[in-house]
Amino acid sequence: MSQLPDSARKASAAVDSFLTRAATVPAPSAGARGRLIFALDATMSRQPTWDMAQGLQQRMFEETDALGGLDVQLVYFRGLMECRASRFVSQGAGLAAVMSKIDCRGGNTQIEKVLRHARDEAKAAPVGALVFVGDAMEENVDRLCAIAGELALRGVKAFMFHEGSDVQARTAFQEIARLTGGAYAAFDASAPKKLAALLSAAAAYAAGGFTALEAQAKKGNADARLLIEQMGGKK
Repeated sequence: MSQLPDSARKASAAVDSFLTRAATVPAPSAGARGRLIFALDATMSRQPTWDMAQGLQQRMFEETDALGGLDVQLVYFRGLMECRASRFVSQGAGLAAVMSKIDCRGGNTQIEKVLRHARDEAKAAPVGALVFVGDAMEENVDRLCAIAGELALRGVKAFMFHEGSDVQARTAFQEIARLTGGAYAAFDASAPKKLAALLSAAAAYAAGGFTALEAQAKKGNADARLLIEQMGGKK
């Protein structure tokens, strides 16, 4: 059996050490108001899913009222250079009002900007989770993973929700989720209940940690169980 060269073993050990350190960052706990960044790809192909997400976002607030509440910030990118963030809002009506003013425009993905923004927000105040909804990835995956590592050390778990079957996007989203200790899930825009369940589960985690996510699973949310399994079932 061949052995890995010293350089490969050292690199593997460094990754394992990093993941161990990242796993020690405390998860959100119920009782304190959670903060979640809700990021969406708003390039032209995304209009149907944007409309769907706008209709579902209220669920994130409803699921977390009993846990102390949730503040959500919308981040989106579209066109060639535009990447914007709203203020944090505490009610679904406020987020819906922001989303209703935005239309999708053609352009390339800007996921790196989203990750950098989430990192900077977490430096200012704790962020329980980053939820990203997208269907493509047209950037340098190594750069994205480097920033994902910074998110992990800030305690920000990335929930990467992937519409469609693009292989490059799937690979990148799965790795970002793994490095942050978050989770990846694919969904089909023709089945809005799947995205609704995923958003509810991620919001529950942001507001109440693994205990709240477990409660979602016990209430019958199969997608919450899927996220728990990917996250190692840690509490």
